[in-house]
Amino acid sequence: MASLVSLQGYGSDSNNSDFEDPDELLQHLRPIESVHTSSQQLQLIVTPQVTSTKELDDRHHIDPLTKEIHYNPRYDELYAPVLGPTTKPQPQTTTTTFDHINKNTLAGHVEPAHFNDFEFESQRRTFTTYGYAVDPSVSGEPEDGRKFIGDVGTAKETSGITVFETKHKPDQPQKRRRDKNDDAGDIDGFKGPWAKYQGEQTVMKPSEEEQQALDEILAKRQKRGKQNDDKPIEEKSLLHIKDAYDYQGRPFLHIPQDVGVNLKSPDPPEKCFMPKKMIHTWKGHTKGVSAIRWFPSSAHLMLSCSMDTKIKIWEVYNNRRCIRTYMGHKQAVRDACFDNDGKQFLSAGYDRFIKLWDTETGDCINRFTSRKIPYCVKFHPDEDKQNLFVAGTSDKKIVCWDARSGEIVQEYDRHLGAVNTITFIDENRRFVSTSDDKSLRVWEWDIPVDFKYIADPSMHSMPAVTLSPNKKWLACQSMDNRIVIFSALDRFKMNRKKEFTGHMVAGYACTLDFSPDMSYLVSGDADGKAYVWDWKTTKLYQKWKAHDDVCIGILWHPHETSKIATAGWDGLIKYWD
Repeated sequence: MASLVSLQGYGSDSNNSDFEDPDELLQHLRPIESVHTSSQQLQLIVTPQVTSTKELDDRHHIDPLTKEIHYNPRYDELYAPVLGPTTKPQPQTTTTTFDHINKNTLAGHVEPAHFNDFEFESQRRTFTTYGYAVDPSVSGEPEDGRKFIGDVGTAKETSGITVFETKHKPDQPQKRRRDKNDDAGDIDGFKGPWAKYQGEQTVMKPSEEEQQALDEILAKRQKRGKQNDDKPIEEKSLLHIKDAYDYQGRPFLHIPQDVGVNLKSPDPPEKCFMPKKMIHTWKGHTKGVSAIRWFPSSAHLMLSCSMDTKIKIWEVYNNRRCIRTYMGHKQAVRDACFDNDGKQFLSAGYDRFIKLWDTETGDCINRFTSRKIPYCVKFHPDEDKQNLFVAGTSDKKIVCWDARSGEIVQEYDRHLGAVNTITFIDENRRFVSTSDDKSLRVWEWDIPVDFKYIADPSMHSMPAVTLSPNKKWLACQSMDNRIVIFSALDRFKMNRKKEFTGHMVAGYACTLDFSPDMSYLVSGDADGKAYVWDWKTTKLYQKWKAHDDVCIGILWHPHETSKIATAGWDGLIKYWD
């Protein structure tokens, strides 16, 4: 450019005075304006707009007349439209021979394929377990057999292993290694197979500060234990009726004879019927009732024990009053049991005490404890053994006490869980016990080794057991919402044909009872319902809402045709007829 400027000065003389405008002199050196050129129309387009191949159909179209294919086509290829002219066109139609293929499924025609059974099962299980499988489609590309369908991300992480291959776990901690020294010549340093692990710390004695803290904790625990073992509270009772004796001087234990039913009869009613309505409600307990018991043989009185620590005795006939309340337990009362004549009864409470009461006067005759919670208590039914009673406790034992001396005379220690029930059978020579260990054991009286042990993987815990009136059957409330029946004779075999279901008792020791003529079986329920089944057919005949909470106890009156007493955790005892 500098040379052009010098040329401009070189040509300025007197002879060229006509070219005074310097722009005109350099006009020919300037670039041509784009308006006056054809390069706009002729320029090269580096990235022209072309039709994408993705928009085209790149599938392999299969000739419908092909009878053999040497690769595994993809689904979209099999169902691609037929290309080309129609073959063998029929007159006045446009159908092809492809349209006449037999359609053997809803989606079309399926031909059988042959491949390795193990490979198919391997991929099916892998897809079920991990969520991915090898893509079975074959397109003739090198990637065939390496593509995955399903959870592709997991397939990449696991390198596409199947369920039959072990997973590589690089993050697992290495196994601990021992400080080995197998050189037996090294007398001082030889460790052999007893070497410790590398970095293992041996247990050492606590430091002085830790020892002091431990001693303080132990001292506090001992103090707490002493408080728990306090003496039982003073027993007392309260008479609710005006006179304990009638005008003839007879106590309330006297069996009435003016109620329209012979309560002294040993024979049950000939025919029993299902109850229809509620005829009375006994109120008095402030918390749930845990058990109810009829007065022996006559059932003109009813004993109830409750979670409010009180025991009450009620009239069943006439005014149906609460006669007496017995107070002597510090915690809830779990069970109660009359002796044969009803003049005494036992009560078992969660305060770990079993107490013997005089039914008429309300005095506590004796108290017994094994420092464990008694879950059930039973007098021996024989007349000559009325001084003996057994109790199933929370420490897996059945303990037999002598009520006269207050000493333990026998222990039956074979159960693996807390003992729930004790039932005497076989003319009182034997008794059956059930436990939280889901087993049923049969014992000879006074022999502390069970001679029959019934346990089955399908059995559940049975916290309520009732003997039938004819002494032949044991009805057991099972925790899997069933009532199972065992023979109470020689073999104690479960009667699989008799199984009563339909109620919900899981988690609750809802008792059950037979009608006196053995035509019905009744049971409580966790929803507060009462159920009646037919004994022969096991058919559910009737159910009704008896209580607002768990219906824990149910008893059929032994001298009445259709009277049932139910007890619930709502604190009420109801009488149905």
